[in-house]
Amino acid sequence: MTRNAPIRRRSDCPLSIGLEIFGDKWTLLILRDLMLKKLQTFKQFQDSGESIATNVLSDRLERLQKQGIVTAARSSVDARVVTYHPTAKGLDLLPVLVEIVLWSARHEKTAAPPKLIEKMTRDKEGFIQELRGRFSVS
Repeated sequence: MTRNAPIRRRSDCPLSIGLEIFGDKWTLLILRDLMLKKLQTFKQFQDSGESIATNVLSDRLERLQKQGIVTAARSSVDARVVTYHPTAKGLDLLPVLVEIVLWSARHEKTAAPPKLIEKMTRDKEGFIQELRGRFSVS
C-alpha cells in the first residue's frame, strides 16, 4: 500500500472495517500503551513487556498513522526521537479499550490493578474523560 493509495476493504461492514484497522493484538496493545500507560516513543513501546518485534511495531505505528488514529512528531528535546500521540479519532477508541479491560477483568484473572478496575467501573465516563484530558488534540 502506498502512502496515498485508497484503502482497499474486504467489505463495507462496520465490524469488518474495524477489524481491518485495529483487529490484531499488537495494534490494540500499542493503543493501550499510548493512551492508558502514556508511552510515546518507539523505544517505550518496544520495552513495554509485550515482546513486539521491531518490524511489527514499525508496521503497526505506520498503519495507525495512515488511518489517522495517531500522529508522529519529532521530539523537541531530541530530534532523533519520534513521539506518537493519539488523534481525536484515536481517542474515540478509549471507550472500547476501557470496555475490553473491564470485560477481561470481569471474566478472567488479569494483572490490572484492582484500584484501577474499581475506578473504571465506578465512573467509566469520568475515567475516559480524565484520559482524554491528558492529550491535546485539534
